[in-house]
Amino acid sequence: MAAGGEAHGPLHQFEITRLVPLDLGGVDISFTNSALWMVIIVAVSTLFFVIATSRAAIVPGRLQSIAELSYEFVAGLLRDNAGKEGMKYFPFVFTIFIFVLMANMLGMVPYSFTVTSHLAVTATMSFIIIIGITVLGIVKHGFGFFHVFLPSGVPMWLAPLLIVIEVISYLTRPVSLSVRLFANMMAGHTTLKVFASFVVGLGVLAGWLPLLFVVALTGLEVLIAFLQAYIFTILTCIYLNDAFHPHH
Repeated sequence: MAAGGEAHGPLHQFEITRLVPLDLGGVDISFTNSALWMVIIVAVSTLFFVIATSRAAIVPGRLQSIAELSYEFVAGLLRDNAGKEGMKYFPFVFTIFIFVLMANMLGMVPYSFTVTSHLAVTATMSFIIIIGITVLGIVKHGFGFFHVFLPSGVPMWLAPLLIVIEVISYLTRPVSLSVRLFANMMAGHTTLKVFASFVVGLGVLAGWLPLLFVVALTGLEVLIAFLQAYIFTILTCIYLNDAFHPHH
């Protein structure tokens, strides 16, 4: 169970609790609040798109418009950063975007759980993406994929140093991808919790000032929730492009 500080501290919201304790050969596979919210994220996302597209019309309604805009948005990102060849992986990239976006947005709901505020979740997603893209690159280009570590036009005397730098850079991709999302969501929610406690602690007379900060931070958090989903997705598209075009 993650450390969560005192019962009502700002880190209490990140505690992972066992809802259904399960043990498999000494391995804890309990169904937790984190797992529950992942199920909710998938269910809400699926339900939204089913409802939005069930009665598709030439003149779209609000839900259909949002569904079509999200589709075109991700398709544009993938097309611009991975080319037409990358469009065959659109379902995968679109799923990543919607999952991260919905996880971030649902995490803004009071008494919910933000799964993307846990490094274990974001790191797992990042490593799956990077490993999958690496395997794809090797299958597609063989050992030629490793040219990604040596940009074209580099003098041979500089190649050993540059290869080391590029390898380190490549290996840190899942780390930077996961930490960026986790840190932003955790920091934002912690800040909101701190200012919200000031509102309660200062009372009606003096609590209005931190309340203004809470309102402003909430708006900022909604923007960050979208931006982090966007950044996570566009970096996935860029890394996917490296699998198609290792010679750069």
